[in-house]
Amino acid sequence: MQTNDFAHFSMSLRGCCSWRMAQLTYTSTGVPLQKRPLASAQGSLRARALVSRVSSRSTSSSPLSTGTSHRNSSVFQETVARHSALSLGAVRNLTGRRVASFGMPKRTLSKVDSRVAKRALVTAAESGGDERLAAFREKMAAAQNGKGVDAYIIPSDDPHGSEYVAECYARREFISQFTGSAGTAVVTKTQALLWTDGRYFLQAEKELGPEWTLMRAGLPNTPDYADYLASELEKGARVGIDPNTIASGAALELKATLEEKKMALAPLEENLVDAVWGSDRPPFPDAPLRVHPLQFAGVSVADKLATLRQAMAKEGCSAMMVSSLDEIAWLLNVRGGDIAHCPVTLAFAVVEMDKATLYTDQDKVTPEVAAHLAEAKVSCRPYDLKAARIDATEALKAAGGMVWVDPDKSSLAVMDAAKAAAKEAKKAIEAKAKAKAKKAGKKKAGVEAAAESAPVGVFESKTPLGLAKALKNEAELAGMREAHLRDSAAMAQFFAWLEAEVAAGRSVTEAEVGLKLIEVRGQQEGFIEESFPTIAGAGPNGAIIHYRAIAGADRSISADTMLLLDSGAQYDCGTTDVTRTMHLGEPSDHQCEAYTRVLQGNIGLDQAVFPSGLPGFMLDSFARKALWQAGLDYRHGTGHGVGAGLNVHEGPQGISPRYNNTQEMLAGMIVSNEPGYYEDGSFGIRIENLLVVSEQSTANNFGGVDFLGFNALTLIPIQAKMIKPELLAPAEVDWINAYHAKVWEAISPRVEGAALEWLRANTQPLTVAAAVAA
Repeated sequence: MQTNDFAHFSMSLRGCCSWRMAQLTYTSTGVPLQKRPLASAQGSLRARALVSRVSSRSTSSSPLSTGTSHRNSSVFQETVARHSALSLGAVRNLTGRRVASFGMPKRTLSKVDSRVAKRALVTAAESGGDERLAAFREKMAAAQNGKGVDAYIIPSDDPHGSEYVAECYARREFISQFTGSAGTAVVTKTQALLWTDGRYFLQAEKELGPEWTLMRAGLPNTPDYADYLASELEKGARVGIDPNTIASGAALELKATLEEKKMALAPLEENLVDAVWGSDRPPFPDAPLRVHPLQFAGVSVADKLATLRQAMAKEGCSAMMVSSLDEIAWLLNVRGGDIAHCPVTLAFAVVEMDKATLYTDQDKVTPEVAAHLAEAKVSCRPYDLKAARIDATEALKAAGGMVWVDPDKSSLAVMDAAKAAAKEAKKAIEAKAKAKAKKAGKKKAGVEAAAESAPVGVFESKTPLGLAKALKNEAELAGMREAHLRDSAAMAQFFAWLEAEVAAGRSVTEAEVGLKLIEVRGQQEGFIEESFPTIAGAGPNGAIIHYRAIAGADRSISADTMLLLDSGAQYDCGTTDVTRTMHLGEPSDHQCEAYTRVLQGNIGLDQAVFPSGLPGFMLDSFARKALWQAGLDYRHGTGHGVGAGLNVHEGPQGISPRYNNTQEMLAGMIVSNEPGYYEDGSFGIRIENLLVVSEQSTANNFGGVDFLGFNALTLIPIQAKMIKPELLAPAEVDWINAYHAKVWEAISPRVEGAALEWLRANTQPLTVAAAVAA
């Protein structure tokens, strides 16, 4: 799944999109936040901003066929219900099970999926956008006992900086009706603006109502929202935020920008979107936790904690507060289901030198999970940031030292809680030292000794967790390889089915594609759910980089269709993400040239050999060279990190043109390789494999440096008839043939019947003559 820039995961305001612009600044999945300043304001930013007001949308409708069977009926029913945007009656007919709220079971209700169901019935123009904004502005005026705010910022984030969020935290979507995973809404007294990056321009144009202005983040003359507000608001203006949904580092940066213009940042106790949402706000998710077995984790919780504590001791820290959900899941070898597609649970964690605490709803903690955590002296307490602050305070009181908090992955509220804990602990330590000194007949010596021997405060720095999670161990890599073997077999089954349907003259819709993928993947051992909502873009929809099909408003796939298909799965052993673009009929010469150049970019990055320690941005041009030679390009990053049985987007590694992400590429990292090309209103092309960064054997090791390269995890054929052979170098033909030979060897034992024949036909050796014939 394509990202804009994956440098790291984190909550971020500047640049518009949490980690998502994670690279962007997603998240990602964004990205460990090394903030990238966008264009500075010059003159009237409103006049110079590249904006787009949108008021119309057109869709074509086609029926959704739903006749499928599944051996894992509960998984299939719930996933279909979340995915398909059907009415309650239609879902009941499909699964034989009564489900809630547009056919979605409560436990698996998610932002990404239920919003699609609602949008199938209500468009943005019909959803009362004007009334919703009017009610929101009333809340702005009444905020803080009538002091009011002149603007309010609504990021995509939940209190943990997640790229995808539980439906109850889909605030930006609720207020704007924009369903993309990356974006920041800003509402002033007279304006409603939405910042998002190039992946979502077309989607935002379709989804935003006429009362909203689209700000095209990342383009040269588009200011970021902080500069925009500093330019457009009056002196003395107050800008409201929810301190739970803004990273501490980003909030401080925003505060400084506003104060330069004599404006103020106003953290509010109540989220103003929630005040408008009211009783219609979805409930808090309640999916149970499960143990992620050592077979796939590779390292025990106790060993992970021991390593982390060594790093803490080195920095003089006696406690660490952790907010990032995938880091918590990885550290404690647990998985959850609070957010669709992301096997995490809403939680905080505090790690001390002799124990650790997980703060999550107790109903989610099964006896098996409780026993698993207890083995590593991890206790469970309710999901409560105040409780985490109290425990951090007690840890500092007992041991002194610092509390470690990552300012780019922790909200302003978490940072404030850490500072309050340190302040209270320091005060208690000094009082104790003062009392002891008084008893001994000394005046100031006790306090001075306490200050020197036990410095207490907050250590604001990136923690080791993100990088440790990114460096897969052998068990994690083995699990990821197995996940991709299962997934590749399912994809062969799917493509065989699709080509047969189209050849028989039957129309297949984009929404049916998503349902069929769930069906065939569900037949594989250990399938849990999709790793993100399937992107099945037929024809012009392929140019919408993160397109979502809506049943009844989607396009049909027929013999004259080019289809961009980006999908993935969560298995018990690992996570997959793959994109293939195929034509069901006869592609044009122009489409073939664009496809071939995208393929050359994919091959170029796959074959790259580079010195260990090279940052990802220095690899990006390997994937763009062939496109650049034809004057073509794409507006997104080339690669993002992928979790092992975790989020499909993770940092800190990434491959993109954004030089702010200096994370070096290291052996054991997994990264996507997904160059593309898109023509608005016509077609889109993307080819994506997941790669493992691996040590390479070279004739020399200049300067004593080891060299790295990539090994592909994804094993799915590349469509030969889309290739323009005269553009290929002999080495590129050799790569294609070697790749297809590997695909056949690995996947053929796992498929049979039509899927086996499809695999055989699509892994034949490619020669110039054969390519021309194809």
